[in-house]
Amino acid sequence: MTLGPVYLITDSQSHWSIEHQVVAGAKGGAQFIQLRDKQLSDAAFERLALSIQKRLKPYNCKLIINDRVDIAIKLAVDGLHIGQGDGDIKEVRARIGQNMLLGQSIETPQQLSKIPPGTLDYIGVGPIRATSTKPNHAPPLGFDGLRAVLELTDLPVYAIGGLNGSDISTLKRMGCSGIAVVSAVTRAENPESEVRSLSSLWEQHD
Repeated sequence: MTLGPVYLITDSQSHWSIEHQVVAGAKGGAQFIQLRDKQLSDAAFERLALSIQKRLKPYNCKLIINDRVDIAIKLAVDGLHIGQGDGDIKEVRARIGQNMLLGQSIETPQQLSKIPPGTLDYIGVGPIRATSTKPNHAPPLGFDGLRAVLELTDLPVYAIGGLNGSDISTLKRMGCSGIAVVSAVTRAENPESEVRSLSSLWEQHD
């Protein structure tokens, strides 16, 4: 499976609305947009996800739901992303079926050993640096920690945590499949332009 290099995660604390973030990301060329909001009720999150799903239809962009398995299944979205405490991976895969993308957050190289073969489509690895957009995040891995994960897995790796365009050459050289971003886009003056720049930079560094 070929996965694109720019993975945008929504930011409920941004001054831009979630809808604006999503459309700007899609227009700018993000291949994945993950809808993440830990505070919304399931009902409110489902309404938002349905609205986002409709807005993304004109674009070549996959909608990934964070954590909420039931909503991902009900809306038949493109993918689901889970954290370390979001249930058994095999059970989650069985529930969503084989056609939905499934990703998981990896915070240490040791967590790779808990991934059952054939269950995940990609992993999000980080935080690489400390970040304000995810309170109580795990200790930063740094690029050495990222390298350790890359050496232990064949899964596509998306690095996350305090990253921006200046890190792309390093990420590509290390063998990452892409860059996952939040504030670098959601708190930019022009989110669409920022995503377009990230996509262009990734293509330039071969």
